[in-house]
Amino acid sequence: MPRFIRSAAVIALSTSVLASLPAVAADELHYNQISLRAEASQEVARDKMIVTLYTESQDSDPAKLAAQITETMNKALGQAREVKAVTLRQGSRNSYPIYDNKNQKITGWRERAELRLESADFPALSKLTGELLTTLKMDNMDFAIADATRKSSEDALLKDAVAAFKARAQLATDALGGKGYKIVNLNFNTNGYPQPFARGGAMMMKAQMDSAPTPEVEAGTSQVSMSADGVIEVLMQ
Repeated sequence: MPRFIRSAAVIALSTSVLASLPAVAADELHYNQISLRAEASQEVARDKMIVTLYTESQDSDPAKLAAQITETMNKALGQAREVKAVTLRQGSRNSYPIYDNKNQKITGWRERAELRLESADFPALSKLTGELLTTLKMDNMDFAIADATRKSSEDALLKDAVAAFKARAQLATDALGGKGYKIVNLNFNTNGYPQPFARGGAMMMKAQMDSAPTPEVEAGTSQVSMSADGVIEVLMQ
């Protein structure tokens, strides 16, 4: 008899647990959830100028060629270091053989070295570029958004995107007749921050340098945006 009583108690306990499962599952369901998206945008100035210069030459003696390229680059680096507003970054340097058309034998070597100049002071960099073009050639001139400007822009856009999301969430809540809402999750994504924007090339800059020692440069702006994607749960009356 005691064994039967214990078994009956276990069965009763199991039945009680099973009966409570639907209630637990119902509590875990979330109703009145809405996915929303809001976006904020602004025009941001491309305030960093990037100029890539290079020297290229060929010679039958690779050692002599390397020395010549090094001398040219060292002279340009020394000249560029005098301009404190400009940041210097040495780019790629490579050499490759030159073959004849008949026997595919090496007849010489060609070498190229790059110098990258960056600055928020456009007149200073333009002037320096003009001076360096007497010994170097221009590969391209780009414009980008400086890191500090980008961070400041993202901070401002984040606030605007949150405000836009809250306004849309309130609009949805009012439309459903809710008494309020809570944010379930919220994600942010930025778009529009450009890679360096190529503007002109060696011919354009050379023409500018011939006409004026410090040409004015207009980098323009980029429209950047931040989206706020999230889910809210509307609290009903």
